[in-house]
Amino acid sequence: MGSEPLRRASEAGLVEGAAHTIRLDALSDRHFRTLTAFIETEVGIRLPPSKRTMVEGRLRRRVKALGLENLDDYARFVFEGGGLVNESIHLIDCMTTNKTDFFREPEHFHMLTQEIVPQLLTQRRRRTDRLKIWSAASSIGAEAYTIAMVLADLAKIERFDFCILGTDICSAALEQARRAVYPDEMLAPTPRAMRERYVMRSRDPGRREARIVPELRRRTRFERLNLMDSAYPVDDDMDVIFCRNVLIYFSAATQQAVVTNLSRHLRPGGYLLLGHSESMAGSKQSELRQIASTVYRREGGRA
Repeated sequence: MGSEPLRRASEAGLVEGAAHTIRLDALSDRHFRTLTAFIETEVGIRLPPSKRTMVEGRLRRRVKALGLENLDDYARFVFEGGGLVNESIHLIDCMTTNKTDFFREPEHFHMLTQEIVPQLLTQRRRRTDRLKIWSAASSIGAEAYTIAMVLADLAKIERFDFCILGTDICSAALEQARRAVYPDEMLAPTPRAMRERYVMRSRDPGRREARIVPELRRRTRFERLNLMDSAYPVDDDMDVIFCRNVLIYFSAATQQAVVTNLSRHLRPGGYLLLGHSESMAGSKQSELRQIASTVYRREGGRA
């Protein structure tokens, strides 16, 4: 192996021998079970043995950052040496998946602007009331800023105010969301006209990145929140909640508990949008009526 492939293999805990691949460092079975049980209890994410290589690879960054010798030293430090108090937030950050895109599942944003928001505005007692949108698994902010773009365009026509809350368990993802700086390739799915209105290019041509405009950043705030908590410190009169592509990591029982908690934060007539692989999670809630394959409306009165 050359130096660069060897470095990547070392980070993954592998190196090629003459006849086979040798693991350089790995968690013991006991420590792997302890760690995965902690993650499922704290954030609901299940990490089966098939994810073991991924888990070990992600933890090596923390091993290096803390100056420890190997993965088992890390596990002993966290779970046996009192390190969990300060390390839990970093451990959770390592284990959470922050896959997200601008305009992911675009039909949801079309429905938001063409059906959901016009319906909410029609039902409101005062047109001046601010629409409140919650991106409940916001990751690095792509979903929240996509919502902000499409609502800002619509607000120019319909004349309404709005604000967006983004929450996530991963503190590192939230820091990036607040900075609102993204590589060009990530912004590529954004329609050109919206990129021109709502994205600022770097003045340095060598930096292939851009930032969301202050107008949208002012309407959007990000806070840390664990969907596994029994109660959420969020307003209970949300108009629309997006919770997409996170429930798939939870058990069926946890999915139902999360959807139940989310629905409590919807105003009557408010909407819950789930990911396309999660539609069944909302169908068992008596207070929610399914109006599309992944879209639910809370019953019980006017918005």
